Amino acid sequence: MRKEQSSNAINEQFLFQVCALNSAISVISGRWKSQLVYSIYQGNNRFHLLSKALPNIAEQVLARQLKELEAQQILLKKIIPGTTPAGIVYELTLKGRELVPLLQGLCNWSNKFAAGAPVPVPAYQAGAGG
Repeated sequence: MRKEQSSNAINEQFLFQVCALNSAISVISGRWKSQLVYSIYQGNNRFHLLSKALPNIAEQVLARQLKELEAQQILLKKIIPGTTPAGIVYELTLKGRELVPLLQGLCNWSNKFAAGAPVPVPAYQAGAGG
């Protein structure tokens, strides 16, 4: 739990106020969130299907990321009536469905410019106007 008056929390709030893009990035930040959204969009809407589609994600991490996406109203967790144990299906909300083309665009940009690798950051040069 982070303190509300910590410099990290204050800086985060400042960045959210300066540009809404920072808030959007915060929603999809996390190693697996974008992949989870896209995988649910593709029809992998049950926990075991998501585990199978993303075999390297630990079950605890998968459960936590799904809860975070649900809290952010990116997806809905629906219980399937009449199943024992209770079956659960995940569905993208309107907010989540509208995120998919943005994620696809970021993926296309990455394939074109980053080629799946981190983009190198130029070294700071004194007096370079920045």
